[in-house]
Amino acid sequence: MADENDDFLKPKHIKFFERCLHILPSRYCSLDTNRMTIAFFALSGLDLLNALESIEKQKNHIVEWIYSLQILPNKDGSNIHQCGFRGSSTNTGKNSQSIYICQKTENKLKLDSGHIAMTYTAIASLLILGDDLSRVNKTAVLTALRSLQQDDGSFCCVPEGSENDMRFVYCAACICYMLNDWSGIDQEKAVEFIQKSQSYEGGIGQGPDLEAHGGSTFCAIAALALMNKLETCFTPKRFRQLQRWCICRQQTGFQGRPNKPTDTCYSFWVGATLKLIDIYHLTNFECNRGFLMETQGSITGGFSKWPDHTPDTLHAYLGLGGLSLLGEEGVLPMHAALNVSQRASEHLKNLHATWKN
Repeated sequence: MADENDDFLKPKHIKFFERCLHILPSRYCSLDTNRMTIAFFALSGLDLLNALESIEKQKNHIVEWIYSLQILPNKDGSNIHQCGFRGSSTNTGKNSQSIYICQKTENKLKLDSGHIAMTYTAIASLLILGDDLSRVNKTAVLTALRSLQQDDGSFCCVPEGSENDMRFVYCAACICYMLNDWSGIDQEKAVEFIQKSQSYEGGIGQGPDLEAHGGSTFCAIAALALMNKLETCFTPKRFRQLQRWCICRQQTGFQGRPNKPTDTCYSFWVGATLKLIDIYHLTNFECNRGFLMETQGSITGGFSKWPDHTPDTLHAYLGLGGLSLLGEEGVLPMHAALNVSQRASEHLKNLHATWKN
């Protein structure tokens, strides 16, 4: 438990996320193709801190940058399965240092495809910034998304073929939820994939016969919540096993698997899952907050994976998400399943009402 530094350092966290939008340490070079996700962590972090006004002058520029990474269909629709959002401009051919060698066809790049996680974080970031999503090519995004679903109900992340697991089922559910159109996913197959991925312990793995994990459990439960399938997916016995597995992940903070150390990110991954299955109130709030304060960067702001480690964007954002679930003063409440603020969720709700009209 933290006792010397148990104050929430909100101004330093705001500065941390502002820096993430402008300049990153050299160790982030390997994440160059994932800029969209890093931007999402920073933008949603500032949103949770109710500090988006600090980037008011850059908002329009950021929105235009996000849209510049949208892959649109050719006139003949020949690349429809490649549509969505890229993670960065690294592999567009505009950068001579591109790590990919791509063949050009009709001014498009054969390997220049949208990525399911980048599409989710791009659309979520646009919502956070107050955009109306009018420039998102919904038909192309949903068509491409449907082509990524596999026979077992899981999703790949890119059309060229990739690993397929629970992470991308979640991204697919988020995209369909935000676009208010479920044509991009076969829900019956997705639900069956989730059911088959529940382990004997009660938690959920990345796929059938894989070890239960806090991250994949969140992805599965949040996807079910977004699809409005959570109440019908599990038998009462299996649901109780799920609840028990999740509640047992708390040590001081939360661990992702049995016999693993506590880790800042699971205060959100497992915490949000517990929120969605209605037993978060049974956790020890004081111990959870105490662990998070130990991983808070007292000099730079942000949160690290473990105490006495360097803060990074992922753990900074998810640590903040953990505090939001705890009701920390100065942090906005979250839409746990969509992983954005309730404010952004309300903006989305208003957009959906407008689209219906």
